[in-house]
Amino acid sequence: MIIFFLFLMSMCIFWVIRDRGSKLRPPLPPGPKPLPYIGSIITMLRNKPTFRWIHRMMDEMNTKIICIRLGNVHVVAVTDPKIAREFLTDKDGIFSSRPNCMSGFLTSGGYLTTVLVPVSDHWKMMRKILHTEILSPHRHKWLQDKRDREADNLLRYIYNRCYTNIEVTGGIVNVRTVVQQYSTNVIRNIMFGSRYFGKGNTDGGPGVEEIEHVDSLLTVLGYLYAFSVSDYFPRLRWKTDFDGHETIIRKAIRTSRKYQDRLIDERIREWKDGVRTKEDDLLDVFINIKNPPLTADQIKAQIFELILAAFDNPANGIEWAIAEMINRPMIFNKAVQELDSVVGKDRLVQESDIPNLNYIKSCVKEAFRLHPVAPFNLPHVSSGDTVVAGYFIPKGSHVILSRLGLGRNSEVWEDPLTFNPDRHMNDDKEVILTDHSLKMLSFSTGRRGCCGVLLGSTMAIMLLARILHGFTWELPPGELYVDLNENLQDLMKAKPLLALAKPRLSHHLYPI
Repeated sequence: MIIFFLFLMSMCIFWVIRDRGSKLRPPLPPGPKPLPYIGSIITMLRNKPTFRWIHRMMDEMNTKIICIRLGNVHVVAVTDPKIAREFLTDKDGIFSSRPNCMSGFLTSGGYLTTVLVPVSDHWKMMRKILHTEILSPHRHKWLQDKRDREADNLLRYIYNRCYTNIEVTGGIVNVRTVVQQYSTNVIRNIMFGSRYFGKGNTDGGPGVEEIEHVDSLLTVLGYLYAFSVSDYFPRLRWKTDFDGHETIIRKAIRTSRKYQDRLIDERIREWKDGVRTKEDDLLDVFINIKNPPLTADQIKAQIFELILAAFDNPANGIEWAIAEMINRPMIFNKAVQELDSVVGKDRLVQESDIPNLNYIKSCVKEAFRLHPVAPFNLPHVSSGDTVVAGYFIPKGSHVILSRLGLGRNSEVWEDPLTFNPDRHMNDDKEVILTDHSLKMLSFSTGRRGCCGVLLGSTMAIMLLARILHGFTWELPPGELYVDLNENLQDLMKAKPLLALAKPRLSHHLYPI
């Protein structure tokens, strides 16, 4: 009886203290009322795609921060730059980890990489390697000839589309294929020293292997952190693939890595057998890192993550930029005039011209603002209870910043749904694609900021500059304007951009 009485007393004290603590602490951010244990998971499943449901709720509730409980996880979404800076600048140390989830675990090869890995000693080691050995300014300069090679191949591929029998006149070009081909070519070339996994295509375009590779990469990205039910109910992960996400992403990862992993295994053997003795690309660099040396599995996983991170943002942004610019000839002409003024028409635009191409960079930045590659940044996880913007954020919360909400915020941007590169021009200051004030989200910031800002910026700017400098772009015959509708399930253009391309430089300048 005494033990039972003491137990009751201790429980009463516990509930009193917890109740008093909950009254003293600030409230959670506003959000839908959750059901016991499962939270709002049923409502989420009824309202696909999830990112549109979240933004719709924030509009209906007129809030810049929302808290949605899924299982026992609080998902906190933010559309306000000031609140975003509290998370990623003021309290970056608390929110610098990643969630432990199925898609992140599989994509990173079991947390062997950098971007998708929760805070750990391994993450710190890999982050240091990327900064000092792989994505440093010195390494960027070392790899320039490979990027130049793909910038030339970009022109060659489009130029070949302009052939009509034996004359070079003009041709209808699938811009989406062009930009995806360039982006993946660059990352394949700097990683493996080759444009193709197989024989490729004689006109400079993708072969069957490259098409399958890109499709599988897009599938992985589409299901990465895609609000899978098993991420909020971990016990389901080992019993059933409740929503089918795991089956789809596993298949896509196998398809992507079957082309990459065999090249890595072969290269490791070449170095081991002494057949290869000189570093020529990033794969060689990875193999020869000594402090500490990386395993084959770590190299394979990290290269896969870098390819995923590098190709989709430039490709998506530049397709949207060209689509918007065709609909707005004044912007198009202004960009071309800058190229002709800085570069002229007697040579091709080069990376060395980038510092002087402020309007071209403004067009790229505006595309990133208005047409982000994904609705949210990668989620950050709270390592402890804290308060942000006057709201209580529990330990373990998943914090996602809305690229849409920040970039299209009417309180920050005038006429936010209009494509207007001039908004980024600031007197004589050089335009940069990052925005650490988080008024838009291109490469993020803080401890989890993108390591590849220099590479990603260079790829996107050169892609747009070469396309505009080398060719005129018009609507196909019979078309009055470019359809700018988005996909329902993601933020890609609903229909691939088809445009009539015609060479505008002397024919001897085009690589053939």
